[in-house]
Amino acid sequence: MHNQLLVILCSISVLCFSQEEEKKPFSLDFSPFYGTILEHNPDISHLITDHPAGFVLSYNRKTYGFNAWERRYNYPDWGFSMTYQDMKNPYLGENIGLYGHFNFYFLNRSLVFRIGQGIAYTNKPYDKTENYINNAYGSHLLSSTYLKFDFIKENLYKGLGFNAGFTVIHYSNANIKAPNNSTNTFAFSAGLNYVFDAEEFPEYIPEGERTKYSEPFKYNFVFRSGVNESDINGSGQFPFYVFTGFVDKRINHKSTILAGTELFVSKFLEEMIKHQSVAFPELGVKGDEDYKRVGVFVGHELRFNKIAFITHLGYYIYYPVEFEGRVYNRLGLKRYFSDKIFGVVNVHSHGAKAEAVEFGLGIRL
Repeated sequence: MHNQLLVILCSISVLCFSQEEEKKPFSLDFSPFYGTILEHNPDISHLITDHPAGFVLSYNRKTYGFNAWERRYNYPDWGFSMTYQDMKNPYLGENIGLYGHFNFYFLNRSLVFRIGQGIAYTNKPYDKTENYINNAYGSHLLSSTYLKFDFIKENLYKGLGFNAGFTVIHYSNANIKAPNNSTNTFAFSAGLNYVFDAEEFPEYIPEGERTKYSEPFKYNFVFRSGVNESDINGSGQFPFYVFTGFVDKRINHKSTILAGTELFVSKFLEEMIKHQSVAFPELGVKGDEDYKRVGVFVGHELRFNKIAFITHLGYYIYYPVEFEGRVYNRLGLKRYFSDKIFGVVNVHSHGAKAEAVEFGLGIRL
């Protein structure tokens, strides 16, 4: 009797544990594409000579609402993807990219929007003697973002489905090294997807009634750094440092609003001031102007569990010398390692003109 009771208790324990254990369904998809390079800048018109082609290969971790944040975003996928693109131009060459991405579903999961962020390798960057025609990419390594909009049907037959739509791929080295005119590819794509163990896919857990959530004001301090170069080819790469302080207010599970100020210490700007004072006297630059800037900004964070997508819009209140205008913006990703410590990677830009890729570490108190 005691042995039977022990077996029953163990069975119940195993059953309860299995019900609480998170399943990890996933899919793969492969989408060839064919498109064109958009002439967003007339300086790259000579590089647009044919229709680029390539493919996107992706791993997607499917969600079904096991975690609360998945239910709030209609059960998105997260995953990793690789792109290959033949630019169909002898000076641009070929690009290979690696990304982290999110898939968001709409219209009863018939439409999917993907945003991917990562790095790419180009095999034919600018070279002053061997490839001076390529004024789009100044280095082998590029920052890359891609957007993918698809009509999608999954698991039509034993896990196999199809998708079709269009893709936009952006390549830029964010002024890590000049030149940096970048490219944007618009392409049509179609492909296949396969959900592994589709017959075992768990039921979606409903969101239920939404609860109100907010946090008190928090004080944040961030240090960002990296290297970049001015638009003058061969002027050299220099470090920069950004010291930021801001106050944030998380108003619900998804959104945090914030405002703050920051100091930019950009050594490339110091060199550019010296160059302009000698090479372009008509600009009225004396050569001893301060290369530091001070900005104020407002921003927003869109939270996905421990990851946030950040957007900032700023204005330089201290601006000793002209460089790309007084208004700036910032887009990037933040990762919370704990309630107080976070890391951030973002692009600091002036409109569509990137100044730097910033890597930062911060504290939230």
